[in-house]
Amino acid sequence: MSNKISESYGRNFLFLNSLYFSIIKKKRLEIYNLFLKKISPKKHEKILDVGTTASLDQHENLLITSYPFKSRISCLSNQNLNKFSSVYKEIKIYRGDGRKMNFKINEFDYVISTATIEHVGSFKNQVKFIEECFRVSKKKLFITTPNRFYPIDFHTRLPFIHWLPKFIHRKILTILNENFLNKEKNLNLLCKKSLIKICKKINVQNYKIYSIKTFGIISNLVLIISKSKM
Repeated sequence: MSNKISESYGRNFLFLNSLYFSIIKKKRLEIYNLFLKKISPKKHEKILDVGTTASLDQHENLLITSYPFKSRISCLSNQNLNKFSSVYKEIKIYRGDGRKMNFKINEFDYVISTATIEHVGSFKNQVKFIEECFRVSKKKLFITTPNRFYPIDFHTRLPFIHWLPKFIHRKILTILNENFLNKEKNLNLLCKKSLIKICKKINVQNYKIYSIKTFGIISNLVLIISKSKM
């Protein structure tokens, strides 16, 4: 679940960082609006965010920072969120692993997770992650992830090599000194078929997958699972 990313050629590709973050923020605002439309949480309902990042950058944690009823939000992360919690004092903070959470069944009305599932490791771990989110949610899950088949990988900012078989992709990342993202435990990209496969694996049927497009191509996927009929 770690978001630790070292500096590399890939992330400084063409030195377009400001444009990159501007696009990311715009897409995450679009995702936030989808959250409001499809989840529509009430003021008193409890929300758990799984995989909160410690960053205070404007494009990070947008779903949490934009939501007005912060006292109803809890965050679970394997990162140190002291700086984050000092800014957002009403939010409850928990340190832990999204694949094995110390919460009761149905403890939260909604569970959200933004761009975390691709960082929890193997497909087996990704299944565990969704299972746990499903277990502790009472009503719905809202899970987002980049689309593996977008031409540019948002993590390395390199084009097309992530379309190759995963073992080849990781070998190329090793050559490019991507010694964090070249490991499955730190980056394992998903596509729509992967999300459908996970849902079938945990035997959930009330789900929908929404597409977020950037420049006309699907760049992000949003999985919404409901514990009642949608």
